[in-house]
Formats: sequence, C-alpha cells, structure tokens
Amino acid sequence: MSEATAVKRPPEPDFSAITAEELAAYRDAENRFRASSAARAITGDPDPGAAIDWRQVALPGRELPVRVYRPRAENGGKEADRAELPLVLHVHGGSFVGTAVQCDWTNSHLAAQLPALVVSVEHRLLDQETPLSAAADDGWDVLQHVVRHAARWGVDPARTVVFGESCGALISALTAIRAREAGLRLAAQVLVNPAVDVTETMFDYASIAEYGYHPTRAMPQLRLFQRLSVPPGTDTRALSPLYADNLNGLAPALLVVPTQDAVADHGRRYAERLREAGTSVRLTEYPGARHAFLTLPGVEPQAEAARTEILDFLRAAITAGPERNAIR
Repeated sequence: MSEATAVKRPPEPDFSAITAEELAAYRDAENRFRASSAARAITGDPDPGAAIDWRQVALPGRELPVRVYRPRAENGGKEADRAELPLVLHVHGGSFVGTAVQCDWTNSHLAAQLPALVVSVEHRLLDQETPLSAAADDGWDVLQHVVRHAARWGVDPARTVVFGESCGALISALTAIRAREAGLRLAAQVLVNPAVDVTETMFDYASIAEYGYHPTRAMPQLRLFQRLSVPPGTDTRALSPLYADNLNGLAPALLVVPTQDAVADHGRRYAERLREAGTSVRLTEYPGARHAFLTLPGVEPQAEAARTEILDFLRAAITAGPERNAIR
C-alpha cells in the first residue's frame, strides 16, 4: 500500500458507462491518492498515540489485508499494555473504490482514546466479478477470525463493536445481524451515512430526489453501486438490512446521518425500523454535512463533532458490555 506523496487524484469517470477495465484503472488510481500523504489535507492526520500497521488474515479460501490500530504504550500507559483491549471491527466505505487508509484519522483516534484495538477490513471491492455478498462475507469472516483468536490479537471478545461508513455501514449492519444469529453478543454498532437498501426501492426516498446530484453527483455512483452489488438473480432483500425480517435483539446502535446526503433517508428509516423492533438506537443528524463527511475532516467541519460522539458512544457501550459473548 503505497503512501507516496507525489500522487494526483484521477478525474471522475462517467459511472453510467464505465467499463470493467476503466473501473479497475480508476479505483487503482483513486486508492493510490487516498493512501497518499497528499490526501492528508483532506482525510486528516492520524493520532500519534496510535500505532498503525497492516496484517494479513487467513480466511477460508483467501487471505485478506486488515489495517490495525493499537494504542501506543506511552499514550495509554497500563491501559495500552493490557492483554485484552476492546475490539472495534471497522469497515470502510466506497463499495467499488476505497481503502482503510482513508479512515486513519477516525480509527487512530478511537484506538488511542478508547483505548481499543481497531481492525479495519480491506474488503474485496465491488466489480463485475465481485458482488456485495463477497464484501459482506469479508466483514463477517474477519470478525469471527479475530474473536476466535482473541488471545492472539489481544482483545476482549466481550467488548466487541462493529463500525462502518456508507457501504461499510451496510456491511457492518449485516454483520450485526449475523452476529446475533450466531450467538455473538456485540456491545454496539455504529453506522455512519449508511446505505441499507439495495432493492428496487433503493432510490424511492426524498433525500435521493433532493441530493442525488447536489452537492455531489451521487446518483450515477449509487446506480453503479446497486448494479455491482446485486447481479441478476440475487436476493436483494437478503443484502438490505432495511428489509431484514427480524431486527430485534441487535446490539445498541448509533446512526450518524449527514443531512446533505442522497442516502440520508436510508439511515433515518433504518433507525425507525430498529426502534420499532425494540433495538436500542440513537439517531444523530449533522445539518449541512455531506456523505462521507467523517473521512473528510480537512473540509468537513462537523467531522470532529461526529468523531467525538462516536468515541463517547463506544466508550459507554464498552463499559456496559454484554453479559455474554460467544460464537456457536
């Protein structure tokens, strides 16, 4: 993962007509930029109190890179030296483009200040050969691996949370549902600007109509996201947390919704469904903030407040903790 400084951001392609080859070239160039030091002016500087490195996770039939954030001993003293830290399983946004590096600002601060071990999944990106189900499996499989090998990772499975942004929030929401079904008790879930509907109703929301082309051209990207997510013959409801049959008994949720976002109503409606199902949920809206604002602290002034809210929410959830935590 190169973080060279002399990297220019590629021009945005025509997402409505992009070919497989053009998509691969675009996301390679875009991710080089997101992982470069040149992007730090936009994505923010990491907390120096966290150590950051890459690790490989051996999963069934594949290996997957994860970006790991751990509090430095000099930052947390005895807390950082504990054998068992809380675990934050993070999934970055972007769907067909994106890298865990773009989330260094938030994740390093969580690692240093909770303190916790943050494991950010460098999931397979969507393309014509890789649907959303593959990326969702990456999130779930990494969580299972780390929890099952908790001693090796130095984490406390009873203080495990999931956290995602955009498509990563969708994956995190699906992971929270799978965790409940597997008997894994999560302490919390944090879903930031989540897209939680990839069915035929994905675009049937007022926020889509209002913000589909302003302040960014979100609609062409969302249409490509849906096409790649659910190829013909896919059960779209199975990959749409909004349409899950049962949302009861899930981990307490924080939904962070920027108001100038095409999928803002996805988050609002999912909060309603969680509340109706009896799952504890807090919905916080950030007026004037745009999609992906949490990864853009250099240009989005509300990112700092959102990060602080997430930190406080997770600290309270980890302190309370579930009574039991096991994978059957």
